[in-house]
Amino acid sequence: MTFLEKIYNRFSNDIGIDLGTANTLVYVRGHGIVINEPSIVALNKKTGRIVAVGAEAKRMLGRTPGHIQAIRPLVDGVISDFEVTEEMLAYLINKAEGAARKILRPRVVVGVPSGITNVEIRAVYDAAKSAGAREVFIIEEPMAAAIGIRLPVNDPVGSMVMDIGGGTTDIAVISLAGVVQSKNLRVAGDKLNSDLMNYIRNEFKILIGEKTAETIKIKLGSAIELDEVAEIEIKGRDLVSGLPREIVITDTDVREALAESIAQLVEGAKEVIELTPPEILSDIMRRGVYVTGGGALIQGLDALLREELNIPVTIADDPLSAVARGAGVVLEDLPTYREVLIGEDDDLPPR
Repeated sequence: MTFLEKIYNRFSNDIGIDLGTANTLVYVRGHGIVINEPSIVALNKKTGRIVAVGAEAKRMLGRTPGHIQAIRPLVDGVISDFEVTEEMLAYLINKAEGAARKILRPRVVVGVPSGITNVEIRAVYDAAKSAGAREVFIIEEPMAAAIGIRLPVNDPVGSMVMDIGGGTTDIAVISLAGVVQSKNLRVAGDKLNSDLMNYIRNEFKILIGEKTAETIKIKLGSAIELDEVAEIEIKGRDLVSGLPREIVITDTDVREALAESIAQLVEGAKEVIELTPPEILSDIMRRGVYVTGGGALIQGLDALLREELNIPVTIADDPLSAVARGAGVVLEDLPTYREVLIGEDDDLPPR
């Protein structure tokens, strides 16, 4: 470590951010993950000011008056509203630094979906810079997830990661600090919520909200038949009478609702494997696929993938925080992991 790096480490914070469609996690060097909040911002349309960010804004979803709008500034893992994303990042960075605020502005590593364009990378970079970062580094989420679960990404060994987030699923084969083969699917947690809402509307003629659909997915979501039947009571609006109605949903109903999207995830993994060079494929057949992200918590998903792909499948420990932890590992040893970064100021297109 150079003398200048020692000065930077002493007088500034290093922050890793998993900028997700559903949730944003923030890692502070030396403190671990300090923030895990929904990527939601409540905006006052009359004044243009931010009313709330994160968990507080999520509580307002579906309950706001006309002049307050609860919005998600990221769609499919990329920025759809630059100004609101900038405000959200500034709030999270300030909250993360808290009492540990130092003299120099922080260095920030941000995780983004694989396969996004240079323009989208530039948008993330500019938003983080405007939010108060001194230096900004961009890393692909499957790479960050692989580092977070301690896979040997710098070695000449093939590793396969399937990161199922809120807006996108990233499937990547990694070797020698680079992505050998990857696929980005717009099938992830939000799509599964939408599938449930549509299924319940069509089959039961009941209208439910996104939060209710997410609760159903978490409690009953499964990729294979369970040993015991599970069910949950839900409330919604009857589309025929317009009045509230309560129904019982079983795990079989949920599995049927999610079947098509889960089949797309399996097919995406197969496509990546088919395009992987033989030498790396032999490594993957021996070491298997590692599943991270919130979607990894769907019951039986590992068993289904194991059966369909005919290779070992491992659900990572604490899969929700894998990308944020990976960003933190990069911050702890930037010289070792500099090659895995896809965006620094010199690499990006002009503003």
